Amino acid sequence: MSQDVIALIASFVYVFAMIGIAEGLRKWRGYSVDFTRKFIHIAVGMWAYGTVLLFERRVFAIIPPLSFVAINAFSYWQGTFKAMETGEKGQLGTIYFPISFSALIWLLWGHPHLMVASLMPMTWGDALAAVLGQRFGRRSYTVVGSTRSIEGSAVMFFVGWVATLIPLLLLAPTPLGLPAALVAAAVTALGAALIEALSPWGIDNLTVPAVSALILVLMLA
Repeated sequence: MSQDVIALIASFVYVFAMIGIAEGLRKWRGYSVDFTRKFIHIAVGMWAYGTVLLFERRVFAIIPPLSFVAINAFSYWQGTFKAMETGEKGQLGTIYFPISFSALIWLLWGHPHLMVASLMPMTWGDALAAVLGQRFGRRSYTVVGSTRSIEGSAVMFFVGWVATLIPLLLLAPTPLGLPAALVAAAVTALGAALIEALSPWGIDNLTVPAVSALILVLMLA
């Protein structure tokens, strides 16, 4: 059995296991869909590390996220995975995120540190911004019909900064050096926080990874 086939199996087992855990948390522990949705979002985003470490060829690596574009679209329409469906029409983030994942695998396969780093502001920054912003946010603002908190946007920036920095330091084929990595991660996190604030209707799952990747490529590729 080839390494790519093993990686494929591991990918699907991992993602379905995370969905199963989230469903268990929702059913038996009473966690809200908002929580379980973010749990799945972070878990799937973190598989970017598994993708670059386990797969040998991008033509195989792109199969799981492309599959989940279709699987998540079916779940959106049928309510299959209740742990990640809000029930609100127009909330297509679960479909948009694997589209972004697929595009970054294809475009940045030769730069594993940039591929993973491009997904981290959305994976961690956006998820924790929503959770902590809802709980601790006191000062709100509205852009293009979407209301967010200043506190949530600050979380998006700082968490995105740290989450982006880690793969730049750990996965770069040629060491970047801490100062260069810190600056690149900070600029990326800032761009991600700004575009997230301007992105309505869940399209931040498309715009944030795209802007993050663009900044990183311009600065480091």
